[in-house]
Amino acid sequence: MINTIIVDDEPLALDVLETYIEKIPDLNLVKRCNNAFEANEALKHNDIDLMFLDIQMPQLTGIDFLKTLSDPPLVIFTTAYSNYAIEGFELNATDYLLKPISLERFMKAANKAVEQIELKRKENAQEIQIGDADDFIFVKADKKFVKVKFSEVLYIEGLKDYVIIRTEKGRVITLQTMKSLEEKLPQKLFRRIHRSYIVNIDKVEAILGNMVEVIEKGQAKHLPIGKNYRDDLLGLVNENRL
Repeated sequence: MINTIIVDDEPLALDVLETYIEKIPDLNLVKRCNNAFEANEALKHNDIDLMFLDIQMPQLTGIDFLKTLSDPPLVIFTTAYSNYAIEGFELNATDYLLKPISLERFMKAANKAVEQIELKRKENAQEIQIGDADDFIFVKADKKFVKVKFSEVLYIEGLKDYVIIRTEKGRVITLQTMKSLEEKLPQKLFRRIHRSYIVNIDKVEAILGNMVEVIEKGQAKHLPIGKNYRDDLLGLVNENRL
């Protein structure tokens, strides 16, 4: 199932898209959002795969909102204005639907998104994991499978559809989401501290306010702690402090 949200300030547009989504068995509508701020909260608290995003909205346009996201889901823009098409595709939008949106055109865009998401899931599932899951993982990078030892990982950084695994030896860049990689990591060693960061607990040198400190290449590196992850991290600290 593909989790979906709709973002539009027009109630009629929300109704039309919800009706269309109900006709696609692969799509699961998680939330209707009236603006970018509601959408931002929905993305924080749900695992969203696909977002139907209006462009012309008050306070923050869909394009500007998308630019604020470090790890956005697939996006299909919905708008009454054709002049945003080029900028929309420059932001890697899956498709661009002009209002009024016909069911036929919607289904074409939705099927395209479903195919992309299923392909990505299949590629992620093909990652080779051999031996003791507490020791290492293989990830696909540079057209080969690279062995990453958990003990050597410092932290992991999300960048749209890619993740950068920072290790003591260097970095490994792989095409997958933070969510998919997080599910493969042993929780006793790794903690999500931000939408864009996962840290190896053994490599944490200190916690300073809203920052986690690790040592990378002999230098202190400070990673932000997101407000939605702070309590979990501090709970772990309290369990292990003297």
